[in-house]
Amino acid sequence: MIAGIVGKANVGKSTFFSAATMKMAKIAPYPFTTIEPNVGVAYVRVPCVCKELGVEDNPRNSKCIDGVRYVPVELIDVAGLVPDAWKGRGLGNKFLDELRRADALIHVVDAAGATDEEGRPVPPGTRDPVEDVKFLDRELAMWFYQILESGWDRLIKRVKMLREKELAVLQERFSGLSLSRHHVAEALRKAGLDQKSIDKWSDEDKVEFSWKLVEIGKPTVIAANKMDLPQAEENVKRLREEFKDRVVIPCSAEVELALRRAAEQGLIEYLPGASSFKILKKEQLTEKQLKALKRIEELLAKWGSTGVQDVIDAAYLKVLNLIPVFPVEDATKLTDHEGNVLPDVYLVPRGTTARELAYKIHTDLGESFLYAINVKTGERVGEDYVLKEGDIIKIVATKAIRTKAR
Repeated sequence: MIAGIVGKANVGKSTFFSAATMKMAKIAPYPFTTIEPNVGVAYVRVPCVCKELGVEDNPRNSKCIDGVRYVPVELIDVAGLVPDAWKGRGLGNKFLDELRRADALIHVVDAAGATDEEGRPVPPGTRDPVEDVKFLDRELAMWFYQILESGWDRLIKRVKMLREKELAVLQERFSGLSLSRHHVAEALRKAGLDQKSIDKWSDEDKVEFSWKLVEIGKPTVIAANKMDLPQAEENVKRLREEFKDRVVIPCSAEVELALRRAAEQGLIEYLPGASSFKILKKEQLTEKQLKALKRIEELLAKWGSTGVQDVIDAAYLKVLNLIPVFPVEDATKLTDHEGNVLPDVYLVPRGTTARELAYKIHTDLGESFLYAINVKTGERVGEDYVLKEGDIIKIVATKAIRTKAR
């Protein structure tokens, strides 16, 4: 699954993307072989089962550091948003086209209120960041409404004259936006339209359905950026009060980027998401750099982290509701056929079954699935077994598949 980083200009969106996608540690082979300029690889932190089992692992598709797996995920840096993007204003068409692939959104908001609705700099505290969140919601809802309205007559004809199912027709209409039938069905239910014939929908019904479809199909984490500015603290509280149903995380992309660059140069020891860092080469730092690191220490002490890694974790583990599972080929040794201990971790949607995991590993494995073994319990489970967070699973199939690192 993919998260898209969105926001207006000058809120720190590009800085957030740069900080999130820097190489934290060498992980090979990379899961994405072709990376476009606006696409990068970040990492989600999940607990590794190695400590629980008391084994030393050697992962292939991720990195384990002190019992924490850093799992590669894909981020898209979406073009900057301007008012009426849905009408094609500014880079509106580019913004919306890039957003089609995103399963969840990371909305980078200027929590210091230092940019107006067009992204122009203003004195901190001038702009209300709550309005920026509502602004994005409105743009997306009107985009969805436009898609629905532009093909409305054909949609009605297919349902009324050709007797096609409403749900299937609606899902097909939005299929290019990474939206599933479940998303559409849930939006119909939440909009109160699941029992209303589609040819009886009013314009208000169409708009309400579009709002609900955005809410369900493009769920959002709010990255309240620029928390290092004093005006941000009160605005973070306001964002959390206004959007109680969303994850709001204060962050400083600028500070995170500075820490990652210093760590890459070997000046400090720092892990993304950590609450502290260690200076390694004090003699190579200028007085100005030391003062800057001192300010960063104070910021981390106050907020707990820069927030950037927390935002990424929240997008995949909370908003997309993914859980880690660890497939192995040898249930006794916890290895693949090459002897790698706990070689892979897969982030799968909560509710994924054993057979669905088999398909994710390899199509032939899914098609020839016989049963699975829950390695922790030693229990044999069937195809409908619902995976739990941290499960170690061996798939037994009629075809032996030699998987490669993803």
